[in-house]
Amino acid sequence: MSENTPKLREKGRLMSASEIERTLVRLAHEIIEKNDGADGLGLVGIKRRGIPLAQRLAALISSIEKRPVDCGTLDISFYRDDLSTYDTRPVVTPGSIGFDINDRKIILVDDVLYTGRTIRAALDALFDHGRPRQVQLLALIDRGHRELPIEASFVGRTIQTTQREIIEVKLREIDDDEQVLLVERVD
Repeated sequence: MSENTPKLREKGRLMSASEIERTLVRLAHEIIEKNDGADGLGLVGIKRRGIPLAQRLAALISSIEKRPVDCGTLDISFYRDDLSTYDTRPVVTPGSIGFDINDRKIILVDDVLYTGRTIRAALDALFDHGRPRQVQLLALIDRGHRELPIEASFVGRTIQTTQREIIEVKLREIDDDEQVLLVERVD
């Protein structure tokens, strides 16, 4: 571990694999209900863990509605203005979403909604690719502490956190594990 890597202590498991699955099924039904079906719908996952979540949701919606649902990706990485971890800014990596978003209802999918900066960057990137009819946001976890006026249309679970706490979402496609943990920075 380098000097700049914070030491983390696990405080508890917030969601098991089965709770994540049940939450995604509920969210898929909420998406269908709010959008009167899957017509004109497209899901866009924000890299990294938003991508498998969007893919799973698209598969669930497709199976419920008996029709394919487009699913694409946005690659947003982070850069720091200085050496502290307090000033991270999202940066969009150019690339194709994977389908035409023009005049579509787009659902941006991310694992954790925190300050809102990632979503702001994602919105900018999305509009560089076209003009959707509507954009909705889905977050598996909303942990509060917003710095921008951004709110999710669909939330798996709202967890109140302190600034020292971190939500770790682990998904089998990326982490070979499936759970949501609450961890805390220790000095």
